[in-house]
Amino acid sequence: MPNYKLTYFNFKGRAEILRYLFAYTNTEFEDHRIEYKDWPSCKDSYPFGKLPVLEIDGTVYYQSLAIGRYLAKKAGLAGKTDLDDLRIDAILDTIDDFVSRFPWDAADQEKKEYIDKFGGTVLSGLAKELGDNKWFLGKYVTWADFFWDICSDGIIYYQPDFSKDYPNLLSLKKRVKELPEIAAWIKRRPQTEY
Repeated sequence: MPNYKLTYFNFKGRAEILRYLFAYTNTEFEDHRIEYKDWPSCKDSYPFGKLPVLEIDGTVYYQSLAIGRYLAKKAGLAGKTDLDDLRIDAILDTIDDFVSRFPWDAADQEKKEYIDKFGGTVLSGLAKELGDNKWFLGKYVTWADFFWDICSDGIIYYQPDFSKDYPNLLSLKKRVKELPEIAAWIKRRPQTEY
């Protein structure tokens, strides 16, 4: 069994998808959290000065979605075919494009304007992609379902009614959170604002 050390800030953010993947497989990992105030003093010691990073047996890997793909394959949460993986990547990239451009540090009004301008397109597209299915890929859960839950939680923190008009997307969030391994992680994880 490899030795995993995940390093990120003391909040959910870009590392939470990796924590979900570890939780889903009951894989032991060190959840190393850096306080944001301490970041300037250690930033230069990480690839490209960014987090999260995952150390596997002492070797450092970076980029949350690249790490996520690796862990998803190990967890059985990738696609069953190359075309399934293509759909998963398209969903992940759509969500990631939206949240990466979200003005996290801006005033609430700017956040609301961003959501008003771009949220409807993203949400309607994801709702259409999900349709009446249980999961984005139909009958089986993938890490794309996890990513939607995590990323939408981040937006909902700032705008609670963010996805209220999309009941199928809200139901998907509920199904992800009810998976026993994910529910157990949510119960035991450190409580942070976002």
